[in-house]
Amino acid sequence: MIGRCLDALAERAPDMTAIVVDNASRDRTLGEVRARKKVHLIVNDRNLGFAAAVNQAIASSDAEQYLLLNPDVFLRTNPDPLIQASGRDGLASGKLLDQTGTAQRGFTIRRFPTPLTFWFELCGLNRIWPSNPVNRRYRYLDRNLDESGTVEQPAGAFLMFRRDVWKKLGGFDEGFFPIWFEDVDFCLRAVEAGYKIQYLPEVEAEHAGGHSITALRQGCRQRFWCASLLRYAAKHFTSLAYRGLCLAVAVTSVPRAVAGMIRERSLSPFLSSISIIRFATGCFVSPRRARVGPGWFS
Repeated sequence: MIGRCLDALAERAPDMTAIVVDNASRDRTLGEVRARKKVHLIVNDRNLGFAAAVNQAIASSDAEQYLLLNPDVFLRTNPDPLIQASGRDGLASGKLLDQTGTAQRGFTIRRFPTPLTFWFELCGLNRIWPSNPVNRRYRYLDRNLDESGTVEQPAGAFLMFRRDVWKKLGGFDEGFFPIWFEDVDFCLRAVEAGYKIQYLPEVEAEHAGGHSITALRQGCRQRFWCASLLRYAAKHFTSLAYRGLCLAVAVTSVPRAVAGMIRERSLSPFLSSISIIRFATGCFVSPRRARVGPGWFS
């Protein structure tokens, strides 16, 4: 993925310098990056997580603006409109397309999640009934993706922002590990600080999606996702709503474990559920527990 990402960036934005942070990859990533010119490579000896890698990249440069790209995002158009919009308002993003050229509706932009949003996600209601009012609002299913304008939360896979915004916010919160909700948290804090986030559909990129997380076992994905969800809730929701979500995480882990054991014919989902319940219970008692980092749930 990374080779194609860098090639598209060089073609569509030749004046940009790419910074690649390698979080201890075990594939051919380093060779692909080193084969490209005008790329600044930072190699970590362990996985520091997405948020820490972004902060590391920005700290290594003195540029005024940054375009955050996942390695499986390939620019299709010149990103200059994003530079202009983020230069004016603080942050900007474009339209993400799948491999057929269809807009990734429900992912490209979203509204900030509410406690009810997370309840619906945890209970699986958004999968069973994707057109429900809560999910429609959360995933901007009521918005035309061909119309530009202010949005709440673009995908962190394709996000441009100014350095002074990043600095004022204290960077990305590295307590979200290894991924999930760090971009949502960053966008929410930016909006609360008075910045605007512009969505410009004329700037397009193809998004393959999901390649980084395939290295994580399914049980690990669920544990990390739940932990990051609770960290977000601890930071941005009331104490009552937060503790309600702690209970929801614990309770809904049980049916997911049962379904997982049937699907995988393994006790691994059960062990993951026990880990999630223990973590959620600890978070219920002390919100400070809602912080993870390298070594958690490994």
